[in-house]
Amino acid sequence: MTGFSFIAPQRTLMGRGCCDQVAGEIAALGRRVLLLRGTHARADRLASELTGLACDVTTIRTQGEPTLTQLDMLLITARAATPQVVVGLGGGAVMDMAKALAALAPASSNPLDHLEIVGLGQPLTVPPLPFVAIPTTAGTGAEATKNAVIGVEAQSRKVSLRDLRMMATLAVVDPALTDNCPRSVTLASGLDAITQVIEPYLSCRANPVTDALCRDSIWAGMAALADLMQGENPAARDTMARTSHFSGLALANSGLGAVHGFAGVIGGVTGAAHGAICGRLLPPVLAANRAAMQRAGLDTSRFDDVDRWIGAALGQCGLAEEMLERFADSHGLPRLAALGVTPDIYDNLVTEAAQSSSMKGNPVPLTARDLHAVLERAA
Repeated sequence: MTGFSFIAPQRTLMGRGCCDQVAGEIAALGRRVLLLRGTHARADRLASELTGLACDVTTIRTQGEPTLTQLDMLLITARAATPQVVVGLGGGAVMDMAKALAALAPASSNPLDHLEIVGLGQPLTVPPLPFVAIPTTAGTGAEATKNAVIGVEAQSRKVSLRDLRMMATLAVVDPALTDNCPRSVTLASGLDAITQVIEPYLSCRANPVTDALCRDSIWAGMAALADLMQGENPAARDTMARTSHFSGLALANSGLGAVHGFAGVIGGVTGAAHGAICGRLLPPVLAANRAAMQRAGLDTSRFDDVDRWIGAALGQCGLAEEMLERFADSHGLPRLAALGVTPDIYDNLVTEAAQSSSMKGNPVPLTARDLHAVLERAA
């Protein structure tokens, strides 16, 4: 067996209501707390709980995808607060920004010293602060990853700040925080999670641990997402929260593929929601990868597995790419053209996507012609 390594948060709390225990856990990590939050009301209660435990809490409210401009501004506040622990409570964007602040606040370096592709890509010079991740959506799995995705406006790119030490000290996966999430957000974030258990399973870097995480999650997550499209369902929320967390663990250890190779580039150019981009790209990327592997005479049995699991979840049979495309269409997921992807930028998207770090995990190299075909099918 080929050797592999596996990384994960130092500790994970998972289960409905587990967020009720977290204030004491945070206080034990440090009394000066930087709380980065989105719109979820649970952040107000957490701040109050921490204050009641004699913590000094600096709260930053943020919206939208993290950008380098925002990061530069928030670093001023974060460094002035001299926190001992950073908490991110919100969606994937909030957790990415919190993760970046935890990584950079203890140092004096410029973020561009450490960003991949557009920056110097240098390792962190000072260990990150303890980081507590509390997701309020089920999609990115950012509470279980070792990178923060940052949009660089001047380059129209999304790139990563990445370091093994950026893995969360504590991940708190409470499905109750995702209850009653808007249907469109549930669809897009859910398809992101499904993509993030399919791509690592098919990845050229797959390993036995990520395989185990992905096998159950592809079927269970897809079935839960289909249930949530019919109406609110706490049991399905629980399953999607677990699927999202497992997807973060899988991608952190086996990488992703062409869906995410494109998604970071398209998101940087258009500003479209990451999950919606992934959901639209997943079917044509599956088709392109399957065809490329068949042309090369490579084993495609893992694609057969994905076909079977998606079919079982949806009560259908056939190719996964066809079933997933029908699912996206029937539930109103916008196509790439509606997300701002027009034919005149295809060449640039293909060139930049081919250079993405996510492409290194794709099961087989794809040609420029293959990548163009992906965009055309998703348009």
